[in-house]
Amino acid sequence: MGRGCASPAATSYKARRAAPGRMRGARVIVSGVVQMSKVLVIGAGGVGSVAVHKMAMNSDVFSHITLASRRRAKCEAIAASVEQRTGVNIETAELDADDVSATVALIERVKPALVVNLALPYQDLAIMDACLQGGVHYLDTANYEPRDEAKFEYSWQWAYQDRFREAGLMAVLGCGFDPGATSVFATYARKHLLDRIDTLDILDCNGGDHGHPFATNFNPEINLREVTAPSRHWEDGRWVEGPALSNKQVFDFAEVGPRNMYLMYHEELESLARFYPEIRRIRFWMTFGDSYLKHLEVLSNVGMTRIDPVSFQGIEIVPLQFLKALLPEPASLGAVTRGKTNIGVIATGLKDGEQKTVYVYNVCDHEEAYAETGSQAVSYTTGVPAMIGARLMLTGAWSGAGVFNMEQLDPDPFMAQMNSQGLPWQVRELPAPLTF
Repeated sequence: MGRGCASPAATSYKARRAAPGRMRGARVIVSGVVQMSKVLVIGAGGVGSVAVHKMAMNSDVFSHITLASRRRAKCEAIAASVEQRTGVNIETAELDADDVSATVALIERVKPALVVNLALPYQDLAIMDACLQGGVHYLDTANYEPRDEAKFEYSWQWAYQDRFREAGLMAVLGCGFDPGATSVFATYARKHLLDRIDTLDILDCNGGDHGHPFATNFNPEINLREVTAPSRHWEDGRWVEGPALSNKQVFDFAEVGPRNMYLMYHEELESLARFYPEIRRIRFWMTFGDSYLKHLEVLSNVGMTRIDPVSFQGIEIVPLQFLKALLPEPASLGAVTRGKTNIGVIATGLKDGEQKTVYVYNVCDHEEAYAETGSQAVSYTTGVPAMIGARLMLTGAWSGAGVFNMEQLDPDPFMAQMNSQGLPWQVRELPAPLTF
């Protein structure tokens, strides 16, 4: 695991802090004068929309924003919303991000300091290749996943470590909420709240209601591949696997209430296990409603969640891709979604020789997110951290050469930005560790 990735000790945020001016293409502060930066955002879904709206609201850093996607009309619709809400004009471009040469050509035309990849995870490696060729920094929110296999892990991207380091470029992986802010919460807890973390649970609750009997709050293809995968968690130095959605627990989420949550595998477990080998057990939990699970079971039983092609009337189709075309577009759910999300981490460990359990979490309101950016809270909680990570890279608060996960970076500036950018967090001390 992690071939080509530097060791945790060598890449801790304290060891890697560099002067802001080191970053090629980043803005530079010279004699107190700030030179602002251009950014290229690839991906015009809900997350991309939130990210560029928030970038436009931070025009002191993001001097020029270009939004690119396979369908330029989606970019233009987002650009119109950005202008209406913020008064900022952004550029748009049509791009097939699978085409490395086309992405390089766009990079050369736009001349960004940073590429923010909010496209499908299938495209991560192609965009990283383009960034290396174009000589620009890179940030994404989800790790690479092959199109023809429901498997996601960091090994493919960690293998880029030497190439980015030798090029003097920085690549930040998984800068959304989970992965992303949840890893920052864990790092913050380890830095400020606990001397050692023994167990870590990540809890993701979407308490929103959009009124549809079955719909996904982000790309259906990615969502369903993730949910139907076997559960997997880290315990005592090894991975423990089980059937998908077979371990259910009830948790009372602040401002949402009691919800059924299910043990799942999620990508930040891999990076947390790598960079925090002290943690004995790391788990990820996500809430699902009964209607969602009922429909998912039926669709899986009849083969609609398959990712291998099948022949239908002489035409090869992928059932999951066909199902995606039938489901509501996630971006359309913002106007009708009510309720809140609650996402955070519960860490148990030692502080001054005594056992302590802390809960670090954020609550986000769907309607408030929609009022600000035109997107519901699931997109908001991913798009805002992507903007924050980009901001920290461009200002030099995060810098370095190579491929970095969120656990390797200083959590403090990120946490400060969360409070000022619409994702305020809270810390509670719990009387005891989780008992399940």
